[in-house]
Amino acid sequence: MSDMPASRVHVTDVVLRDGHQSLIATRMRTEDMLPVCADLDAIGFHSLEVWGGATFDACVRFLKEDPWERLRRLRQAIPNTPLQMLLRGQNLLGYRHYADDVVTRFVARAAEGGIDIFRAFDALNDLRNLETAMQAIKSVDRHAQGTLCYTVSPVHTLDMFVADAKRLVDMGADSIVIKDMAGLLTPYATYDLVGALVDAVEVPVHLHAHATSGLASQCLLKAVEAGCRHIDTCSSAFSGGTSHPATEAMVAAFHDTDFDTGLDLEAIKAVGDRLRDIRGKYAAFESEFTQEDVSVQLNQIPGGMMSNLAHQLKEQNALSRIRDVFAEIPRVRAELGYPPLVTPTSQIVGSQAVINVLTGSRYKSITNEVKRYLLGGYGHPPAPVDEAIRHLAVGNQMVEEGRPADSLDPEMVRLTEELGSLADTEDDVLTYAMFPDIGRDFLVGRRDGTLVPEPLPAQQGEQRPVSEGTPTEFVIDVHGESYEVQITGVGSNTSGKRQVYLTLDGMPESVVFEPRDSYQPASRGNGRAQATSPGHVTTAMPGNIVDVLVVEGDAVAAGQPVLITEAMKMETEVHARQSGVVRAIHVVRGDRVTPGEVLIEIE
Repeated sequence: MSDMPASRVHVTDVVLRDGHQSLIATRMRTEDMLPVCADLDAIGFHSLEVWGGATFDACVRFLKEDPWERLRRLRQAIPNTPLQMLLRGQNLLGYRHYADDVVTRFVARAAEGGIDIFRAFDALNDLRNLETAMQAIKSVDRHAQGTLCYTVSPVHTLDMFVADAKRLVDMGADSIVIKDMAGLLTPYATYDLVGALVDAVEVPVHLHAHATSGLASQCLLKAVEAGCRHIDTCSSAFSGGTSHPATEAMVAAFHDTDFDTGLDLEAIKAVGDRLRDIRGKYAAFESEFTQEDVSVQLNQIPGGMMSNLAHQLKEQNALSRIRDVFAEIPRVRAELGYPPLVTPTSQIVGSQAVINVLTGSRYKSITNEVKRYLLGGYGHPPAPVDEAIRHLAVGNQMVEEGRPADSLDPEMVRLTEELGSLADTEDDVLTYAMFPDIGRDFLVGRRDGTLVPEPLPAQQGEQRPVSEGTPTEFVIDVHGESYEVQITGVGSNTSGKRQVYLTLDGMPESVVFEPRDSYQPASRGNGRAQATSPGHVTTAMPGNIVDVLVVEGDAVAAGQPVLITEAMKMETEVHARQSGVVRAIHVVRGDRVTPGEVLIEIE
């Protein structure tokens, strides 16, 4: 490639990671990727993004695929093109900070599995949280790409981004990427930012811009005019909306100019045609909230965040409140010091906004992650937080000023001991480290041969028999509202429990139930009574029980946490509303709960 003109634009295609993550909830299976890999490899892309982000989570949680095996198979199928991954700095691919030894080993194993380029970012742009990851990438002789998470706020200035880029280069970054995850860039803001970065650093500048607002292709064009020579695009089969500009369109735009990519448009289109057929299999995971919408320029909410919020609200029959949540998110973001809305801060801000709206009282209930954030557990917020909110959440507790990971003891030995014989390799230990609960369940299922992938929902007009005499499609009426239900699959009977997969009004769901000797009518809330008194502990958000903090007979005080629930991958303490004695507990760890149910009775 040394004979290429200096002005040539280099293209990274993200269809095997960010494309399907943005549009079909990260559900594309490895078996649907492999058939197009050889053709993708032959095109001559600068790199292919294939791993990271939510793909690891989705593989383990829904698809029952080993994500490490996916990486090895993709490396084997794509021998000539550099493979790229997205790495959340000290968070790796999870939602908390990991000890340095976990970060180092994860990077080493990913490199051995086939990753050539690591795009490392921190949600707060707190570059202390990238130090260990950058060192680990350099130690295995891979390309370290330092990331600037782009957002708009009173404190996110051109000078701030340029200063961060210089620090990243000093830390060893081989290139700098502007990561516009929400689609907030405008063409002329892009021109100014890219021009300033090109002048300030000696390494290549890349642009990763989501098409959410409809402006991304114009931003890529202005970036190239300002000196950027590396752009991210996505095969047209998974482009547009909350994904990225189409690869075909950008290759055509630069054809026969000084910026010509040198890529074969017909070959790229042929791959897109094949992937378009594959996308049809995943129609049930499409969402109206992943479509192009210029309102992101007003509410600054990334498309993936929109679809998650929509699903969460629909789950509790509160979808009509989504505009209220969209209005609440900027307020929460400002109060928390203007964090960029990218994993995990998008979940932190979004979950708190949902709780504020649905409880009818702002910060009446505060998630554990917001508390951890306010105590410095994720790093320094870009701007000062609202001190009244901090005091309400954590009182007079001291805020951690140091690098958050400095307070973490090494974890690899402990994690390995906890897994014991369940771990066949170090990769298994790292899977468990990312997601302890679902990771352990995945490894147990693999050992026992009971892994059941989430079935692909039936396409419209298609019926899949589940069991004799069981309807696969029906309509139920609840309080005058109709719900269309499709049973799409039933898992094997494991430990007396069976998983049923269904779609409710087109939204994929899964339910675990225990077959009983006799039929017992149950409400959608597992038959639990509805809360009617202050002694009835309930939750404001649908989710899962992570921990029960009391036992029957315990004396509790008003405001004392008695349960921990998980929703939208965020944990929240549920508190007693009155003092008294715990007389009954109606949930155990792992139970699914919905708002209004009596979970604990306090007398």
